[in-house]
Order: sequence, then C-alpha cells, then structure tokens
Amino acid sequence: MGTVAAVAVGLVALLHLYFLVLEMFLWTKPLGLKTFRNTPEKAEMTRVLAANQGLYNGFLVAGLLWGLWLGSAGLQVKVFFLGCVIVAGVYGAWSVSRRILWVQAAPGAAALALVLLS
Repeated sequence: MGTVAAVAVGLVALLHLYFLVLEMFLWTKPLGLKTFRNTPEKAEMTRVLAANQGLYNGFLVAGLLWGLWLGSAGLQVKVFFLGCVIVAGVYGAWSVSRRILWVQAAPGAAALALVLLS
C-alpha cells in the first residue's frame, strides 16, 4: 500500500507541475486558452495573476516531492500538502468552476486517503 500511496502523491505532484506550466507559460497560448476557456484578451489581462497562481502550484509540487523524498518520515508533510491541494481545489470549485473539484480536489483526496491508509 505504501508504494501505491507514493505513486498517487507523485501523480498529484505531476498534475500540479502541469498546472504550473499551463498557468505560467501557456496561459496566453492555444492550449492555455482552451484549457481555461479564456479569450485571448482576457488571458492577456490576467496573465500576471495566472503566473502567480502557477508559482503557488509549484510550491505544492515542491512540498509533495519533499514529503516523498522523506519517505515514511514525511507523513505529516504529505498530509499537509495534500490538505492544501484539497482546500485549494474546493475553493476553486466554489469560486471559479465546479470541474476544479474533480481535476484538483478529488485526486488530492484520493492520494490523501491512500497515504493515511498506508
């Protein structure tokens, strides 16, 4: 079960690395526009905000990787950062789009459940 939990945490980290790339580097590009359902005008006006948001996703990635690097000693680190992922996903679902609940919060919750069960 520990390996499955570690893989799940790694997948959540990769997902947030993808969010970082989308928000920091692809926000105004076709993939970013399509993913976030933005117009080029709106994307240009909000690109600095999106880059800041992407940076925060990078902090989540760093924390999750740190927890994995610590192994079993990183339990509290993994729980904390997965909790952050879940809270951010729930808030995003409430304030922006319900699909964030499924794209961000649900994978975080599944990984957290696996970590706590392992």
